[in-house]
Amino acid sequence: MASLNPYLTFSGNCREAMNFYKECLGGELELMPVGETPVASQMPPHMKDAILHSVLKVGDFEIMATDMTPEALVQGNDMHLCLICKSDVEINSLFAKLSAGGKVKQPLSPMFFGLIGTLVDKFGKSWILELNKPAA
Repeated sequence: MASLNPYLTFSGNCREAMNFYKECLGGELELMPVGETPVASQMPPHMKDAILHSVLKVGDFEIMATDMTPEALVQGNDMHLCLICKSDVEINSLFAKLSAGGKVKQPLSPMFFGLIGTLVDKFGKSWILELNKPAA
């Protein structure tokens, strides 16, 4: 079964926030700046130090975060529930079920790390579904 993690969105201060959470909670912090990823060439130069993805692993839970904001960041769209799926079948099934009666924001799409899709369910809650696949 998929694992569930909070996914936070920041407006340029993801690195600072995640380091703060690490100081408070301990754990292992991984930061992925835009400039060190395969999407760097698709982003404006001023975004190279922005955080594309980060994860703070503390015991049995993870907090994930980014500086990437596909829409204006306001309180309410700055936090998502992120399901890390285990298979193609699982991600497709969960995406279809959760999006029923809601709104697909980004259909399941291939990325350099695997698959990702976003939706708002029929109750107004934001979800990210992700399937990590080894690089070919």
